[in-house]
Amino acid sequence: MKTRTSPAPVKLVRRGVPAVMATAALLLAATACAPSAATSQSTQSTPSGDSAGTGVPALAVNDAAAALLPESIRSTKVLRVAIPTNEPPTQFYREGTQDMTGTNPDIARLLGEALGVKVEIQVANFDSIIPGIAAGRYDMTVSSMTPTEKRMEVLDFVDYMQMGNSIAVAQGNPHGISDQHALCGKKVGLLTGSYQLTVNVPEYDTACTAGGKETIQRSEFQDTRQAISALSSGRLDAVLADSPILNFAATQNPQIEIASKYDFTPVGVGMPKDSGLVKAVSAALSGVIQSDSYLKVLGKYGLESSAITDARVNFAQ
Repeated sequence: MKTRTSPAPVKLVRRGVPAVMATAALLLAATACAPSAATSQSTQSTPSGDSAGTGVPALAVNDAAAALLPESIRSTKVLRVAIPTNEPPTQFYREGTQDMTGTNPDIARLLGEALGVKVEIQVANFDSIIPGIAAGRYDMTVSSMTPTEKRMEVLDFVDYMQMGNSIAVAQGNPHGISDQHALCGKKVGLLTGSYQLTVNVPEYDTACTAGGKETIQRSEFQDTRQAISALSSGRLDAVLADSPILNFAATQNPQIEIASKYDFTPVGVGMPKDSGLVKAVSAALSGVIQSDSYLKVLGKYGLESSAITDARVNFAQ
């Protein structure tokens, strides 16, 4: 989910929300990150500084950042965060439970601890997150969403980690796919609303056409497991998605392997444009990414290389 897939609200009436609502539908095709088959039905709250049951290291409250929170969140001390699921290791349910874990939920919890608020995780399909923010259902999203100029028309972003693209193929790579340039004419599985589908593939198709080759045959899926299943059964030649997700899948499924990893860029926490929340999130994340807790969270999922050192604001990819 590079994307890939925003802060979760508490009944916010913010400046900039009307503009978000007016253009959210236009951005559905431009959202990035791994989507989920789940809907916004499961929520959890994690008290500030309380890592019990979540496996998230405790983090001290950043009083200066907390003071920058909009009054609506300061008064309720709740931050509603939209996150997809079914995409380990970035977000998924602990086996046999409805408890969300993964890098995105854990980083959202670290952010909540730094801001001194409870984090209420609301599970949502990736392509429903921007409209949900527009409708005031969420304050933000932490869903591996790639900051793009189009998205930044309605959302503010603060970088929190980096990830790249991976191409998964059947074991033995029967089609000899070495990189993205070899996808021309191939049957490729992509996640609905992903950065790969909406940004990468159109660029690749242009190069394919210029080289006299067929364009990519696209198949869309609601989560990576569905795409991997199609690849394993021979219905696809490749799957193109976020590197952490496909890399993890390859360690669990002996029928697939990774043919290429490339294009590592930051993903950001997204929140309503000009809501004022970006100031608090920026200040808090600047401290979070310098903390040992941040490195422990990434290390927990084998993603130490995804760490960043600069929580940039509205830096388009």
